[in-house]
Amino acid sequence: MMRLLKDEKGQGAAEYILLFGGVIVIAIVALILYRRYFQGQSLNSVEDIQNVRTNLSQG
Repeated sequence: MMRLLKDEKGQGAAEYILLFGGVIVIAIVALILYRRYFQGQSLNSVEDIQNVRTNLSQG
């Protein structure tokens, strides 16, 4: 009976599963919160790079 209580071999795996599940939940919540930000936006990387270069040269 004591051996059964001291057996902790599966504890590490369970902790990793809980950690991974927590990361997934946080990622889903972040996607839901920022969904409006990404919807309806035209993502133009060329224009964004030009804006950054312009701002850096002015500062």
